[in-house]
Amino acid sequence: MSDHYLSRLFEPSSVAVVGATERDGAVGRVLIENMLAAGFKGDLYGVNPGHDSVLGVPCYPSMLALPQRVDLAIVATRAESVPEVIGDCGRAGTKAAVVITAGFSETGAAGAALERTVLATARAHGVRLIGPNCLGIMRPRIGLNATFGRGNAKVGALGLVSQSGAMCTAMLDWARPNGIGFSSVISLGGSADIDFGEIVDYLASDPCTEHILLYIEGIRDARRFVSALRTAARAKPVIVMKSGRHPTGVRAAVSHTGAMVGADDVFDAALKRTGAVRVTTIGQHVAAAHALSSRVRPRGERLAIVTNGGGPGVLAADRAADLGVPLAELSPRTVERLRGALPGNWSQGNPIDVIGDADATRYTAAVSACLADPLIDGVLVILTPQAMTAPTEVARAVIECAHASDKPLITTWMGEEQVREGRALFMAQGIPVFRTPEPAVEMFASVSAFYRNQRLLLETPGPLSEQQPPDLEAATRIIEAAIAAGTTVLSGAASKALLAAFHIPIARALPARDADEAVKAAASLGFPVVMKIDSPDITHKTEVGGVKLNLSDADEVRAGYTSLVAGVRRRRPEARITGVTVETMVERANARELMIGVLTDPVFGPAITFGTGGTAVEVYADRAVGLPPLNSLLAHEMIRSTRVAKLLGPFRGMPPANVAAIESVLLRVSEMVCELPWIREMDINPLLADEYGLIVADARVVIAPRSPARAYDHMAIHPYPVHLVSEWRAADGTVVTIRPIRPEDAGIEREFVQALSSQAKYLRFMGSVKDLTPTMLARFTQVDYDREMALVGVVHDDGREKQVGVARYVINPDATSCEFAVVVAESWRGRGLARHLMAKLVGLARERGLATMMGHVLTANPRMLELAQSLGFTIRDTPDDPAVRFVRLDLR
Repeated sequence: MSDHYLSRLFEPSSVAVVGATERDGAVGRVLIENMLAAGFKGDLYGVNPGHDSVLGVPCYPSMLALPQRVDLAIVATRAESVPEVIGDCGRAGTKAAVVITAGFSETGAAGAALERTVLATARAHGVRLIGPNCLGIMRPRIGLNATFGRGNAKVGALGLVSQSGAMCTAMLDWARPNGIGFSSVISLGGSADIDFGEIVDYLASDPCTEHILLYIEGIRDARRFVSALRTAARAKPVIVMKSGRHPTGVRAAVSHTGAMVGADDVFDAALKRTGAVRVTTIGQHVAAAHALSSRVRPRGERLAIVTNGGGPGVLAADRAADLGVPLAELSPRTVERLRGALPGNWSQGNPIDVIGDADATRYTAAVSACLADPLIDGVLVILTPQAMTAPTEVARAVIECAHASDKPLITTWMGEEQVREGRALFMAQGIPVFRTPEPAVEMFASVSAFYRNQRLLLETPGPLSEQQPPDLEAATRIIEAAIAAGTTVLSGAASKALLAAFHIPIARALPARDADEAVKAAASLGFPVVMKIDSPDITHKTEVGGVKLNLSDADEVRAGYTSLVAGVRRRRPEARITGVTVETMVERANARELMIGVLTDPVFGPAITFGTGGTAVEVYADRAVGLPPLNSLLAHEMIRSTRVAKLLGPFRGMPPANVAAIESVLLRVSEMVCELPWIREMDINPLLADEYGLIVADARVVIAPRSPARAYDHMAIHPYPVHLVSEWRAADGTVVTIRPIRPEDAGIEREFVQALSSQAKYLRFMGSVKDLTPTMLARFTQVDYDREMALVGVVHDDGREKQVGVARYVINPDATSCEFAVVVAESWRGRGLARHLMAKLVGLARERGLATMMGHVLTANPRMLELAQSLGFTIRDTPDDPAVRFVRLDLR
């Protein structure tokens, strides 16, 4: 219904090269040569006041002197001239530019200031930029090669996006002899304006792109990145390689592009929320590209290995274990087939060792049996050249097996001279072939991980239980009081009070500024008590002797206060000490010490951590990281992925800990992070968990003053917009809750659609839909609130929610318009619910800054057409289909 707003950048009908020249070796010359060699299908101009033409291409003194408004400018001039060039682009009506020039943020403070000037000029004139300091972009289908690399790319379906131009040239050089083609090659460089999020968003909607490969050093707009990746990965495989996994790599990445680089495990947590797959080496990246271009499509992750050498089979099995790829269990039927076709001394399992003298017939029997086995999702075939081996003949036999099945088949023909012809046969047939087993397994792992992630995305959490809402007013008062007092580290008592406002169980605590107050606090709480130093400068209290346990009477408390404060002052004379916190002594014989924390990543914002707690938390280094907002499935996965998870079950006579209670606290902490943007850090340590539940023994919260421009703008993933929940009363008095849909609504959404009449389903889905598939159900309920909105109307029926209507909009690729849909239950027709839902939806779209709402309505749906007209929509026919009317509302 609309073109993407970056279409001029990636589908230009005219291009100007600013800095074009005939000087040998100059970037401006290489750019013109590449555009000519690629056969650009549009108009091409040079811009240089010193030339009338460059290599036969007409050249003009400036952008303003061009004979037409061009779609795209490629800038290869001195860094200090770039602001003026971008200004000329805007004045000439060119709204997209690729800045090849280096010398900006990557060079230091002066370059960063120049980059800010370029960006300000671009924004003032409405010009969108790729770069600076980039290789350029390619769109082989239209003959666009706006890069200074050597050679062109073959037309294909891979979209490659990289911050490193060198990675692009290396991938292109590998791809050409391997017959790999690209829909796009995009070098972002410094990504001062257009970042990964917008590029991925474009490629997700690009019909010429079937797979996306990313090389990332740093991200500038985390929310846009995560949102785009979630959208893209639902439709096509996305493989990500990110450098900067260690401090030395981080420093190199920052100096290379000037981009912000955050914690690597937080990046991993973000990626897990999208369905994309991460690889860690160039070899894995290349293998993934090879697999995708070869259309390797595993439907699962169970791998069978067929080999004529035991050693290579073991190496392959080891690498599969490293990567979490399960070796398939052979079905009884397959075992019988193999016993009838292989020598008696075959391996009797997977890996399937067909023995060193295996010929083409034996390989055919083993490979075809594996491909026919429903318990096997893919096959790796390994051959080592032995005295009785005919590598070329075996290759031909394996190719025939591959063509007879739709399961992925990957090969490893080890050696060189004897296997060269066999490898060439595989390459000619588009069957992946490797020299060693490990990269072959890595290829299967990368692509099968994508399909595993797709299955995980289809999992929907169960319905939410009725939870007591947090006391947001009390929590806000605690934080505002600390900010007013100039404090960024909350006291122990205030930290626990903040947790209590979100109904997290705490050990009661009271502050005390002197020994007398400590005695009163202890008497109020009841003996025995714990005393802890209260200082904004001390995080690890036990390291400075800042904790006293099991104080059983007033005398011990008074003496304990004096000795505790004096001891801490000796060890940390510079620390500010405000007194102590007196707490109830918690004694739980079966307690496991856990830790839940919050950190603020410089790229992705708040992240939640879980792992082993206690005084040796840094030593154990056992933590899982999750990006909020969490749901029950994500909380469960965080717990399961830690080493301490094994201690939560029964062991050494202890009953299992209450894992459901731990999940509940994780969800409550997620809620805190969403609703309290002032939180910068939080440590709940130890969190004591046993069979009865859990309790917070100690907590520390660090805050920072901030005034969010929009709700939840501190988060990389837009959480559930609880502020949009409202009630509407029908004419008969029935109260309907109007709220955004959430993943936990999968059950009531399915029931709602199932209950619709055949006619209603036809009008809503423009076809016959008996039920929602898992993919549709996940798509309808797992909403990205940055890109769309779905409002459901629910009523309470016998103590449970029942959905009675839904209205949604989805933002179009042009980023200014949206498409809508609405449907209500049969029993709610004519009662005003559809009008109310639509009115709310229109208001939200308008608040979002959208200009137009539109939709297609069947002519056979007069009630919907009447509703649209009454809401101000204009209605017109669609020339290509008389059965459909087009409705449009101007939101401005």
